Amino acid sequence: MPPRRSARPHMPGYGILPADGGSGLLPWFWAERRLADSHEYWVATVRPDGRPHLMPVWGVWLREALWFSSSVQSRKYRNLAAGPACTVATDDAHHPVVLDGTAGVVTEAPAIADFLAALNEKYATAYAADFLDPAVNATFRVVPDSVFALSDEDFTGTPTRWTF
Repeated sequence: MPPRRSARPHMPGYGILPADGGSGLLPWFWAERRLADSHEYWVATVRPDGRPHLMPVWGVWLREALWFSSSVQSRKYRNLAAGPACTVATDDAHHPVVLDGTAGVVTEAPAIADFLAALNEKYATAYAADFLDPAVNATFRVVPDSVFALSDEDFTGTPTRWTF
């Protein structure tokens, strides 16, 4: 699902240029490439007491969403089970892409198999299907509500927010 709209985010005090200034708004493919190429992703969730929880994960950009797995015993899983809203960031602080979205647990075997194949290819691993046994490790799919990105080569002229 391509974004419905791209715009310059509101960033008072940073000297951010209008959408047609600097390098202009970043194209969606710029963000998608970084979502696909990131080696690690930082997943932010909220604990039951309201404190933030941030953890690195391996993941893949697949079918217009960010996919990752997590032990069903982990704090991350328990946080997402209680509240599926989360934020995911790529690993490059010079060209960050930050996705706000909703995480859902995937239980369909063909979809899990597709994720596992993409994960094995990306990370040169050979995890077997039992690695993503839903009783042990949940597969999450984060569908974006909005995505923010910028390039530090033109900090004031590239900030872009896409909404879906």
